Amino acid sequence: MADYLGAIDQGTTSTRFMVFDRRGRVVARAQREHRQIHPQAGWVEHDPEEIWQCTQRVCSDALRQAQLRAADLAAVGITNQRETTLVWERRSGQPLANAIVWQDTRVSSEVSRVAAEGKADLVRYRTGLPLSTYFSSLKLRWLLDNIPGLRERAQDGEALFGTVDAFLLWRLTGGPNGGLHATDVTNASRTQLLNLETLSWDDGLLEFFGIPRAMLPQVRSSSEYYGEVAQGALQGVVIAGVLGDQQAALVGQACFRPGEAKNTYGTGCFLLMNIGGRPVASQHGLLTTVAYRFSRQPAVYALEGSVAVAGALVQWLRDKLGIIGASSEIEALARTVEDNGGVYFVPAFSGLYAPYWNSGARGLIAGLTAYANKAHLARAVLEATAFQTREVVEAMEKDSGVRLQSLRVDGGMVLNHLLMQFQADILGRPVVRPAMLETTALGAAYAAGLATGFFSDMDELRQNGAVDHTWVPQLDPAQREEKYRLWKKAVARSLDWID
Repeated sequence: MADYLGAIDQGTTSTRFMVFDRRGRVVARAQREHRQIHPQAGWVEHDPEEIWQCTQRVCSDALRQAQLRAADLAAVGITNQRETTLVWERRSGQPLANAIVWQDTRVSSEVSRVAAEGKADLVRYRTGLPLSTYFSSLKLRWLLDNIPGLRERAQDGEALFGTVDAFLLWRLTGGPNGGLHATDVTNASRTQLLNLETLSWDDGLLEFFGIPRAMLPQVRSSSEYYGEVAQGALQGVVIAGVLGDQQAALVGQACFRPGEAKNTYGTGCFLLMNIGGRPVASQHGLLTTVAYRFSRQPAVYALEGSVAVAGALVQWLRDKLGIIGASSEIEALARTVEDNGGVYFVPAFSGLYAPYWNSGARGLIAGLTAYANKAHLARAVLEATAFQTREVVEAMEKDSGVRLQSLRVDGGMVLNHLLMQFQADILGRPVVRPAMLETTALGAAYAAGLATGFFSDMDELRQNGAVDHTWVPQLDPAQREEKYRLWKKAVARSLDWID
């Protein structure tokens, strides 16, 4: 029997392929970045063909690195950036446009128009999601309205839509030659076209947004047999797991009980709490979403707080201002000062997500004096992520009635000790980092492993978990609240900057 599982982790800035053993340990990994395309202010695109090429390369690179063959993998899972919207031709497989990325704000005026029509509550009731530039629905409608002939081709089933998982799954299983056009419930729940109760495409929403049903993928569970890879380094391997990246991290952290939560610090920042087998409508600016569905078991739901800009702000400091040469340098720079020097950075580059959902917000730096220097700015950049996380935690505790005793964390930014300590300080409770940081890819592998019998049950997955480090609060409570008060004051200045 094959001894390993593979996971394709297609993220906002790069694509990775990872191989895990039965203990959930990394055996091999390979990663490649892809371009961020900005045709206009507020527009963010990816080249689907470039993502496909990166996916093929990282799969072959990782297997070669570990001297493994496709036959050594029991199955492979897929996890992906969510909401990013792709359309491609059924006959040839060619993309019909660049992918519109989840961060893109080109449909801001449409959000305002639809909200003015009084339809926001209906959409949220059926999907668990507020009207926002974030989700796929209005992005897809924009493509249908702006690419000549696309709507007619979509109605005839000649043009296909999917989030990144669906595009990769279709290509991997044969593309034009019998490729499977499907997605899982977690990704489908982020399109704003899926009914949360029925877990099916909602006819009323499709009519409202003007989306032809013929272009939509099948909706399947997160852990089941999808098909075999038809070409490339993984040829013959079973694809048996598909999860949106944040849901995959929840699974990778083994948050299988209601009330268990994790926060992932990546390009954005995403806090998810398992709320069990029934969707709960948020009253405090959070999303209700599908956490996972394993095989024929009932779906499990989650509350989610989404922060648009976290690690992306560090990249902005590096690429746009040139204050650091590499993202890893920010901690050392920030440590050269004792505090933020009164500087607060609200990174509302594409509006603010949870708990505000204010698409008119824009980024600002507040509290500047002649005393402030680049180190204070670096510190303010890191602290912005922690402040935003506290806002989401407070909203989640109000919605769930559960006080988090500690915060489980994962993602690239959790290697930054200064950020994690400040996170514990501003939350006033411990922050816990697992020994396995690659929880997103691990969650996709877990889903594939459960579907194929590689793992017996969820208890076996829990046993793989181990804690690497815990940060405990050290900040005086009065200082904590004063810093948070000033953060909230800065946020208030950023709201509705764009009318």
